[in-house]
Amino acid sequence: MSRNVAETARKFLLMGQCVPAVKQNAAKIRVKRLELDENLLMYFRKDEFYFCHDPEKKCKTGDIVLIQALPQKLTKLITHEVKEVVYPFGDVTDPVTGKKVAKERYREDIDRDVELYGKLKSTFDYKKAPSRGWQDNKKDFSSKPTYTKFHVFDENDPYAI
Repeated sequence: MSRNVAETARKFLLMGQCVPAVKQNAAKIRVKRLELDENLLMYFRKDEFYFCHDPEKKCKTGDIVLIQALPQKLTKLITHEVKEVVYPFGDVTDPVTGKKVAKERYREDIDRDVELYGKLKSTFDYKKAPSRGWQDNKKDFSSKPTYTKFHVFDENDPYAI
Protein backbone atom coordinates (compact mmCIF):
# COMPACT_ATOMS: atom_id res chain seq x y z
CA MET A 1 0.00 0.00 0.00
CA SER A 2 2.69 2.53 0.98
CA ARG A 3 4.63 1.74 -2.19
CA ASN A 4 1.63 2.63 -4.40
CA VAL A 5 1.10 5.88 -2.47
CA ALA A 6 4.75 6.83 -2.95
CA GLU A 7 4.60 6.09 -6.67
CA THR A 8 1.45 8.13 -7.22
CA ALA A 9 2.85 11.00 -5.13
CA ARG A 10 5.77 11.28 -7.54
CA LYS A 11 3.34 12.01 -10.38
CA PHE A 12 1.82 15.02 -8.65
CA LEU A 13 3.42 18.25 -7.53
CA LEU A 14 6.49 18.06 -5.30
CA MET A 15 8.21 20.81 -3.34
CA GLY A 16 11.98 20.84 -3.04
CA GLN A 17 15.11 22.93 -2.86
CA CYS A 18 17.34 23.68 -5.81
CA VAL A 19 20.94 22.47 -5.40
CA PRO A 20 23.95 23.10 -7.68
CA ALA A 21 23.96 21.09 -10.91
CA VAL A 22 26.16 20.96 -14.00
CA LYS A 23 23.54 19.89 -16.58
CA GLN A 24 22.42 22.41 -19.20
CA ASN A 25 18.72 23.48 -19.21
CA ALA A 26 18.10 21.43 -16.07
CA ALA A 27 17.96 22.06 -12.36
CA LYS A 28 18.74 19.52 -9.66
CA ILE A 29 16.04 19.53 -6.96
CA ARG A 30 16.31 17.89 -3.53
CA VAL A 31 12.96 16.67 -2.19
CA LYS A 32 12.89 15.76 1.50
CA ARG A 33 10.76 12.77 2.48
CA LEU A 34 10.11 10.93 5.73
CA GLU A 35 10.54 7.18 5.61
CA LEU A 36 9.17 4.88 8.32
CA ASP A 37 11.55 2.42 9.90
CA GLU A 38 9.21 -0.41 10.81
CA ASN A 39 11.57 -1.88 13.42
CA LEU A 40 11.88 1.34 15.42
CA LEU A 41 8.52 2.82 14.38
CA MET A 42 10.25 6.14 13.76
CA TYR A 43 10.42 8.35 10.70
CA PHE A 44 13.78 9.28 9.26
CA ARG A 45 14.54 11.86 6.61
CA LYS A 46 15.39 10.59 3.16
CA ASP A 47 16.42 12.92 0.36
CA GLU A 48 15.51 12.21 -3.24
CA PHE A 49 17.05 14.12 -6.11
CA TYR A 50 15.25 14.94 -9.36
CA PHE A 51 16.61 16.57 -12.49
CA CYS A 52 14.00 19.02 -13.74
CA HIS A 53 13.61 20.72 -17.11
CA ASP A 54 14.29 24.44 -16.61
CA PRO A 55 15.20 26.13 -19.93
CA GLU A 56 14.37 29.67 -18.70
CA LYS A 57 16.65 29.26 -15.65
CA LYS A 58 13.81 30.25 -13.30
CA CYS A 59 15.35 28.76 -10.19
CA LYS A 60 18.73 29.42 -8.63
CA THR A 61 20.63 27.50 -5.99
CA GLY A 62 18.77 27.60 -2.68
CA ASP A 63 15.31 28.46 -4.04
CA ILE A 64 12.29 26.46 -2.87
CA VAL A 65 10.46 25.33 -6.03
CA LEU A 66 7.40 23.39 -7.10
CA ILE A 67 8.05 20.59 -9.60
CA GLN A 68 5.77 18.32 -11.60
CA ALA A 69 6.41 15.04 -13.39
CA LEU A 70 6.60 15.22 -17.17
CA PRO A 71 4.23 13.01 -19.18
CA GLN A 72 7.26 11.64 -21.03
CA LYS A 73 10.90 11.67 -19.95
CA LEU A 74 13.02 14.17 -21.87
CA THR A 75 16.20 12.21 -21.20
CA LYS A 76 17.17 9.33 -18.98
CA LEU A 77 17.70 11.75 -16.06
CA ILE A 78 15.26 14.61 -16.69
CA THR A 79 11.87 13.39 -15.49
CA HIS A 80 10.23 16.52 -14.03
CA GLU A 81 9.76 20.19 -14.85
CA VAL A 82 9.95 23.32 -12.70
CA LYS A 83 6.46 24.82 -12.34
CA GLU A 84 7.26 27.88 -10.21
CA VAL A 85 9.60 29.34 -7.64
CA VAL A 86 7.65 29.37 -4.38
CA TYR A 87 10.22 31.02 -2.10
CA PRO A 88 13.34 32.67 -3.53
CA PHE A 89 16.49 32.10 -1.49
CA GLY A 90 17.25 34.86 0.99
CA ASP A 91 13.77 36.40 0.88
CA VAL A 92 12.17 34.61 3.84
CA THR A 93 8.36 34.46 3.85
CA ASP A 94 6.26 33.05 6.67
CA PRO A 95 4.24 30.23 5.06
CA VAL A 96 1.26 30.66 7.42
CA THR A 97 0.69 34.41 7.20
CA GLY A 98 2.49 35.16 3.91
CA LYS A 99 4.37 38.08 5.49
CA LYS A 100 8.05 38.80 4.86
CA VAL A 101 10.39 38.06 7.75
CA ALA A 102 13.71 39.58 8.85
CA LYS A 103 15.44 37.48 11.50
CA GLU A 104 12.78 36.68 14.10
CA ARG A 105 10.39 39.58 13.37
CA TYR A 106 8.03 40.54 10.57
CA ARG A 107 9.28 43.35 8.33
CA GLU A 108 6.09 45.36 8.79
CA ASP A 109 6.64 45.29 12.58
CA ILE A 110 10.13 46.67 12.04
CA ASP A 111 8.70 49.42 9.78
CA ARG A 112 6.11 50.27 12.44
CA ASP A 113 8.85 50.57 15.10
CA VAL A 114 10.82 52.87 12.78
CA GLU A 115 7.75 55.12 12.43
CA LEU A 116 7.20 55.20 16.21
CA TYR A 117 10.77 55.58 17.49
CA GLY A 118 12.67 56.94 14.51
CA LYS A 119 15.23 55.31 12.26
CA LEU A 120 18.28 53.75 13.82
CA LYS A 121 21.68 53.69 12.14
CA SER A 122 21.58 49.90 11.81
CA THR A 123 18.10 49.66 10.24
CA PHE A 124 18.24 48.09 6.79
CA ASP A 125 15.74 49.35 4.21
CA TYR A 126 14.30 46.33 2.36
CA LYS A 127 12.31 48.51 -0.06
CA LYS A 128 15.45 50.07 -1.52
CA ALA A 129 17.42 46.81 -1.67
CA PRO A 130 17.94 45.31 -5.14
CA SER A 131 16.53 41.89 -5.93
CA ARG A 132 18.67 38.76 -5.79
CA GLY A 133 20.87 38.24 -8.80
CA TRP A 134 22.12 41.77 -9.35
CA GLN A 135 25.68 40.67 -8.46
CA ASP A 136 25.84 37.81 -10.94
CA ASN A 137 29.41 37.40 -12.23
CA LYS A 138 30.64 40.10 -9.80
CA LYS A 139 30.42 38.58 -6.32
CA ASP A 140 27.65 36.00 -6.76
CA PHE A 141 28.80 32.95 -8.71
CA SER A 142 25.88 30.68 -7.79
CA SER A 143 24.72 30.63 -11.42
CA LYS A 144 28.05 29.15 -12.57
CA PRO A 145 28.50 25.38 -12.79
CA THR A 146 30.35 23.88 -9.85
CA TYR A 147 32.29 20.67 -9.72
CA THR A 148 34.79 18.92 -7.49
CA LYS A 149 38.44 19.25 -8.41
CA PHE A 150 39.94 15.76 -8.65
CA HIS A 151 43.18 16.64 -10.48
CA VAL A 152 45.60 19.53 -10.26
CA PHE A 153 46.13 21.33 -13.57
CA ASP A 154 48.31 24.28 -14.58
CA GLU A 155 45.43 26.73 -14.99
CA ASN A 156 43.32 27.50 -11.93
CA ASP A 157 39.52 27.31 -12.37
CA PRO A 158 37.72 29.68 -9.96
CA TYR A 159 34.46 27.70 -10.10
CA ALA A 160 35.94 24.43 -8.81
CA ILE A 161 35.39 23.36 -5.22
